[in-house]
Amino acid sequence: MAGGGMRSLAKDTAIYGLSSILGRVLNWLLMPLHISIFTNTAEYGKVSRIYGLTALFLVLLTYGMETGFFRFMNKKEENADKVYSTSLITVACTSLLFILFCICFITPVSEWLKYTDHREHLMIMAIIVALDAFMTIPFAYLRQQKRPLRFATLKLAFVFFNIFFNLFFLVFCPWIKEACPDFILNKFYHRDIGIGYIFLANLISTLAVLILLIPPTMKGLKIQFEKKLLGRLLKYSFPLLMLGLAGVISQTVAQLVYPYIFDSVAEADRQLGIYSACVKFSVIISLFIQAFRYAYEPFFFGKNKDGKDNTGAYADAMKYFIIFVLLIFLAVMFYMDIIQYIMHKTGKNYAAGLDVLPYAMAGEIFFGVYFNLSVWYKLTDRTKYGAYFSILGCLVQVVMNIVLVPVYGYIASAWATFACNLIIAAISYFVGQKYFPIKYDLKNIFFYFVTATVFYIAAMYPQIDNGVLCMAYRTLFLIAFAAIIVKKDLPLNAIPVVNKYLKKK
Repeated sequence: MAGGGMRSLAKDTAIYGLSSILGRVLNWLLMPLHISIFTNTAEYGKVSRIYGLTALFLVLLTYGMETGFFRFMNKKEENADKVYSTSLITVACTSLLFILFCICFITPVSEWLKYTDHREHLMIMAIIVALDAFMTIPFAYLRQQKRPLRFATLKLAFVFFNIFFNLFFLVFCPWIKEACPDFILNKFYHRDIGIGYIFLANLISTLAVLILLIPPTMKGLKIQFEKKLLGRLLKYSFPLLMLGLAGVISQTVAQLVYPYIFDSVAEADRQLGIYSACVKFSVIISLFIQAFRYAYEPFFFGKNKDGKDNTGAYADAMKYFIIFVLLIFLAVMFYMDIIQYIMHKTGKNYAAGLDVLPYAMAGEIFFGVYFNLSVWYKLTDRTKYGAYFSILGCLVQVVMNIVLVPVYGYIASAWATFACNLIIAAISYFVGQKYFPIKYDLKNIFFYFVTATVFYIAAMYPQIDNGVLCMAYRTLFLIAFAAIIVKKDLPLNAIPVVNKYLKKK
């Protein structure tokens, strides 16, 4: 991976990645806590539903403005201060209107969403998503200004706040209520609020991060709103709204459609709880994609600004992304016994759903490939194609869920995710080669996919009863795959730390 640009991308990916990995792993630890406390899978299904809605409305309230912000901040003819200020004011206004709408129409909204027993959960969600939408622009500003450490610190601050308040409400408060019934805190704690404390912890944490985010991103900001600039921003960003909307529906389709395809909402929440808990183990791949995305968008927009042919760098980024994401896939799948142990210890009622994991992770891989391919329509301002692809993928997801889930259960949701991302990645590649040809190293990419598939089958197929021997057997295949990577595409002297050591030797 030669070249200053690729080294810069790798450095930023490492910073974003380490913080993202730490944050997502720490946040992921809340899942075992939640399923151990809420043993009724329907309760966790409700939590999943709320966060599915949160993801959907976050896309609606940012309406592609984050990517539009990056695009216009890197245009020489645009005033950067006006771009930032106009984007910020616009998103702030729409977020405020969203909160007011939810306050006025919470009853019909809750009935439409089939979530009528605790309307306050939806209200808390509305405030959280509005604040998150507003913070999207200041966080994008930190990325655009190449301040990954500040960005990472604030993102981690949210995680630590959220974990602290989850532990406070779900562990400490119940313990103190039992140990000291007369303690004054017990007057404010009510056990029957249950999963509501998960959302309350999120709200408090979001407010805390907002307070920390304002000083470094608003200091010296001149309020400048330009109507014509907003028109250009919206024209560029609106297709990305359709893209993002279709994409998030594809990712949260289970949370959105289950209440309408099962005979009862209770059964929908039960199955959704199992599916959501098990799919969370694919977090390792999704957080790698997220970290890569944080670094890659500013990278390719910045590269495009210099006016040179940088398609070779984009091709390299795709190849190395696929290499490492396949290595992660094999590492997770080869140690499934550890995952099964965690599930049986924390939530036996959820463990039956682990069969979804290979399909869910494969789906995440192709989503990452699709994101890499999106460079062509973002740089040529043909974002409408991204919308077309995402709408197609959304339709595939929704149809497969509606048709197959009532027959096969929640595993069909994982099948749908895999099929959707594979289809849109393939179509995006062929269309992209027409408008913005990039010579991807298809020979090596195909080689790694085939090798990973063969290794996966060879490692997982034999039934070895001894757990230690089984993991040792699978580890040999993981080491072999890593050795192939080093031999073919990542020689040891290309890794800075190792190269430094080798020179000393």
